[in-house]
Amino acid sequence: MKVSFKLFLGLTIFYFIMAVIYWQLGGEILGVIALTLSGGLAGLIGFYIWYSMKHQGGILPEDNTEGEIADSAGDLGFYSPHSWWPLPVALSMMAAGLGLIVGWWLTLIGVGALLISVVGFVTEYEKPEVSAH
Repeated sequence: MKVSFKLFLGLTIFYFIMAVIYWQLGGEILGVIALTLSGGLAGLIGFYIWYSMKHQGGILPEDNTEGEIADSAGDLGFYSPHSWWPLPVALSMMAAGLGLIVGWWLTLIGVGALLISVVGFVTEYEKPEVSAH
């Protein structure tokens, strides 16, 4: 992963330099924006790899030539087995996307429903504290 971090750092510098050169040579503004955003994206990925490597002790399981596949296995998180919330999230996203074709009124309804359903999906397992009186 040390190579990955350095690779993305190099890509970040390359994209930013190319954006400046392209701008100075009279390139269109869309190309300058695309190159700048590409540099920012490469920088974000490089920062994430560097940050992950730093917090895992500097040597990742992928860097160990004697490592096994199970060395990098860990807690994958909690996945809800019986959640209905993905259905309203998908339907409201579909309504918001379809609203771009049909009319802005449907987009506004879809975005409102999307906000509500995403909040419901994220806070599904949050339980309020019960105070003992």
